[in-house]
Amino acid sequence: MPHYDALVHLLAGGLGGTVGAIVTCPLEVVKTRLQSSVSHFNLSGPPSIVNRFYSLALGASEPPLNAQNSQLGIWRCLRYIVETEGARALFKGLGPNLVGVAPSRAIYFATYSNSKNFLTDTLPPDAPVSVTHILSAAAAGFVSCTITNPVWFVKTRLQLDENSYGRRKRTLQCIKDIHRTHGLVGFYKGITASYFGITETIIHFVIYEHIKAVLRSHADENNHFAHYMIAGAISKTCASVIAYPHEVARTRLRQEGSKYTGFMQTIGLVYKEEGYSGLYRGLGTQLVRQIPNTALMMTTYEGVVFMLTNQTSNL
Repeated sequence: MPHYDALVHLLAGGLGGTVGAIVTCPLEVVKTRLQSSVSHFNLSGPPSIVNRFYSLALGASEPPLNAQNSQLGIWRCLRYIVETEGARALFKGLGPNLVGVAPSRAIYFATYSNSKNFLTDTLPPDAPVSVTHILSAAAAGFVSCTITNPVWFVKTRLQLDENSYGRRKRTLQCIKDIHRTHGLVGFYKGITASYFGITETIIHFVIYEHIKAVLRSHADENNHFAHYMIAGAISKTCASVIAYPHEVARTRLRQEGSKYTGFMQTIGLVYKEEGYSGLYRGLGTQLVRQIPNTALMMTTYEGVVFMLTNQTSNL
């Protein structure tokens, strides 16, 4: 039965992550480009790039005087991508995303579930439940991002490729270019930022478990899936806002160039050159993407676990 439970969580986590990745891919492309310093979405770049963005995305012949500090709307960014690269560009990086999201989420949820069960049996009975959730989330985040970082690195490079269809970089070519330039170690650029991002995972799951427990104790069982969506959306929003700068640093470390060399160096340089707001570039898009993504993922995960577990208990 323990082996079956592990398979259930692997399958549920994989399906949950896949559903969320497909639905929210266009928003992820926008978010990644907003976070980058080499994308046309970066309004601190050369004037020609700023002019190009405003003429195509905003319908203006010249950028306003306060272009450096303006907030880009999601719809305008999506429109810019479609008009300059074609509609298919909204799904750049989806291939590696689908290849990576299922095993990533499967590994994550399986590690989280197994760690939680292990700690529940190992820690003293009077140990706070939050300690179990924190340690389980930390273990799940570390194992997952270590194994799958090469996939996310390739995905980020593809999403930052702004060529139109005829010159669009293919996944295999992207992998070859990375290996030729940086070797195998190059696929792990940004891993330090991912490790710092484990704090987001911890915050997310601690809040999620707490809200889920509170909602389940105050309502009937028929509303559990709504509770999962609410808990997932609230917990991920809080976690994203608190830990967001690590995502900006991770994207900068994964983009082409040698300007950014380490996590703390990247954080300091972004703050120095772009100010506090630079550390939160793309946060609005991230929240719009992550809230439905997490709600879908957690609901799918809990639903699959519920159905498979109940089917087994009825055999």
